[in-house]
Amino acid sequence: MGSTRARIAVDAMGGDFAPVEIVLGSLRAQAELDADILLVGKPDQIQEALKHHSVPPGLEIVPTEDMVEMHEEPLTAIRRKPNASINVAMDLVRQGRADAVVSAGHSGAAMAAALLRLGRLPGIDRPAIGAVLPTMTAKPVLILDVGANVDCRPKFLEQFAVMGSVYSKYVLGIPEPKVGLLNIGEESSKGNDLAVRAHQMLQENSRIAFIGNAEGRDVLSGDFDVVVCDGFVGNVLLKFAEAVGSVMLQIVREELPQGLNGKLGTAMLKPNLRRIKQRMDHAEHGGALLLGVAGICIISHGSSQAPSIFNAIRMAKEAVDHGVLGRIRAQYESPELAVADGQSSLSRGGEQPESVE
Repeated sequence: MGSTRARIAVDAMGGDFAPVEIVLGSLRAQAELDADILLVGKPDQIQEALKHHSVPPGLEIVPTEDMVEMHEEPLTAIRRKPNASINVAMDLVRQGRADAVVSAGHSGAAMAAALLRLGRLPGIDRPAIGAVLPTMTAKPVLILDVGANVDCRPKFLEQFAVMGSVYSKYVLGIPEPKVGLLNIGEESSKGNDLAVRAHQMLQENSRIAFIGNAEGRDVLSGDFDVVVCDGFVGNVLLKFAEAVGSVMLQIVREELPQGLNGKLGTAMLKPNLRRIKQRMDHAEHGGALLLGVAGICIISHGSSQAPSIFNAIRMAKEAVDHGVLGRIRAQYESPELAVADGQSSLSRGGEQPESVE
């Protein structure tokens, strides 16, 4: 997999620190990853951000003069602004000029643009946003949905589990991902109507390794590789986990010994502290993957700076290289239509756009 060089369209105008931090992260990705970056946005602002840096070959500016502001209603904005940077970035994937999109801009606009420009994968009723979090073990956990669907039906959660299992297996490298349903108890009868009905559907699905309900304390235990829930609960869970990570990092900094001896001790601990930060800091993961649309789309935090953008681009490249779209599509196709290695025309955005419901 991944024999061709990935092309990643980056929304240079999206995020609190755009375009400077977006450009810096993209420059690093262009230099260090086997990928070419297409910076989509206002050329004068991008050039200004580039002028003090050497630009590696392969980096390209795709000009557009419009953007979606954070205060705008997403669906209205992307329809009213066809040349907004997020729309143009999605069009690059649909046209086959790019393999993936990364945006730290308005997350609602990114999702709406993906649905309108790229459409959903066949067999998927609702796309889901999947976030990777650290656990008590060496392997991470993928949680979805973390914000795309506030209200869900049981079959949506079942589809999230299938998509999450594909991503966990082929990108995160977990041979047989164990799937859990976020709930208030271990018993199959626990929870609301959605949880009870979803539990039954997940248990009957032979394409996933469903091992039961996951309580809140189990999410980061390492016992589960994929945890599914509706977007309301998932978003609360994600932001709480990010806050806990930030608090823990701050506590570690404050509790390090002071003075000369403290500085010497801290110097010795630097490799350990760096690994702690890599495991706990959400910026190290780059962003969340929008699964279920006919194109790779990474939605980064609005506050993303260069390191986070670099990691988001790396995340997008890994999804492209491992043929995530084709592999998900193969789960819903008849065997004779599925491609053996998981690649398909959808790897480069082969489906027509459809309406956002």
